Amino acid sequence: MRFIQLYHRGWDHHGNLKKDMTTASRLVDQGSAAQIKDLKQRGMLEDTLVVWGGEFGRTPMRENRGGQEMKFVGRDHNPGAFTVWMAGGGVKPGISYGATDELGWKAAEHPTYSYDFHATALHLLGIDHERLSFYHNGIERRLTDVHGEVVRGILRS
Repeated sequence: MRFIQLYHRGWDHHGNLKKDMTTASRLVDQGSAAQIKDLKQRGMLEDTLVVWGGEFGRTPMRENRGGQEMKFVGRDHNPGAFTVWMAGGGVKPGISYGATDELGWKAAEHPTYSYDFHATALHLLGIDHERLSFYHNGIERRLTDVHGEVVRGILRS
């Protein structure tokens, strides 16, 4: 298997949200779309898993630090709700899976945890997450610990 990782460092917006998100989005949107289009045109999308995501979501409300209103509008880290999109490699095209509550504070429909995401990505790569382990601190460990479940609702039939 071959892996390629592309990343953009400019997504940690705690201030000046409108300007920073506009700039960051402009830098990645066309490239992300072009990557999918190119893979599809070359007949490679079905055999290539594309994953686009971050390490956490954002709170739905304006951020305050130390009780002080910030000069620029920003949002803090939110591990209770985040977005990842996937394409190709056995993923159903054109679907959304899951949703947050009405505030965007936490997952409310199909909560999916990092262990589930890892189990699903490994499954799509042809790796059984329950058999993949590594030795760490004197014990065999799994990336998906004991919690991971493949998210069948996003898999192409």
